[in-house]
Amino acid sequence: MAAMPTAAAPPRRRASETGDRIFEMLCRGAGILVLLLLGAIIAGLFIGGWDAFRTFGLGFVTSTEWDPVQEVFGAGVSVYGTLLTAVLAIILAVPMAFGVAFFLTELAPAWLRRPVGTAVELLAAIPSIIFGMWGFFVIVPIMAQYVQPAVIDTAGELPLVGLLFQGPPFGTGLFTAALILAIMILPFIAATMRDVFEQVPPVYKESAYGLGATTWEVMRGVVIPHTRISVVGGIMLGLGRALGETMAVTFVIGNANRITPSLFAPGNTIASLVALEFGESELGSLKLSALLALGFILFVISFVVLALSRWLLRSRLRA
Repeated sequence: MAAMPTAAAPPRRRASETGDRIFEMLCRGAGILVLLLLGAIIAGLFIGGWDAFRTFGLGFVTSTEWDPVQEVFGAGVSVYGTLLTAVLAIILAVPMAFGVAFFLTELAPAWLRRPVGTAVELLAAIPSIIFGMWGFFVIVPIMAQYVQPAVIDTAGELPLVGLLFQGPPFGTGLFTAALILAIMILPFIAATMRDVFEQVPPVYKESAYGLGATTWEVMRGVVIPHTRISVVGGIMLGLGRALGETMAVTFVIGNANRITPSLFAPGNTIASLVALEFGESELGSLKLSALLALGFILFVISFVVLALSRWLLRSRLRA
């Protein structure tokens, strides 16, 4: 009996393989493009700030002097303000974001979840300059007239801790900037927490409830361990915005180039200092190089924070 002839591969199969190759090349090219852009930004900032690094050395990072007249520049004050305001913003925002996410996923009635969730998402869409104007015209007067005087007269009199709450009640300052930043990053962290909390399989929570666990015990023992990686990712997203926020901070931080222990004292951040000084710097000047060096330092700080968060997550997973 004669063998049956082998059927040729259908043209659709060859077309599909060609499409797969094109799609793979496009995805690979997109990934390489991201790396090239990232490398170009890093190289551009470092090359632009090389004159400042070469002139002042490593002391540029720790020096607290910023004198454009004498052409003496240091990043110490702005680095301190950047880290302090970002950390304070996270400390203020994370508990509020967790409360919002916990309320929306576990406590709120069904008819209320959508309006509140939409309001949180709309809060994330407000431009930063609007937050800055609102902070300057609304929050700063409240801080100057009510909050700061009361805290200075009470906590400011305590030993050691009182150093954090001393000084004249101007309303502006590091704490006010951190408060505005906390309000700005709150919707990002809250929306991330809400979404990941909703992804927990219902059977996990039902099993815990069946064993007699309370709502908080279910959240602490089931939901948070199951979603901790995504929760930390949302917090890092908020921290990244807090580190690089410019206009909102510039409005309310006071823009003073000095370091004091008081949280109510004025200061500046890397982003606010660059925003204020960039328009007055000449091309090729040492001042412009110092501002670009500040940008490079901010990039390094963001990278270190992200790398540290990744390391902590991997260590948790291994444990």
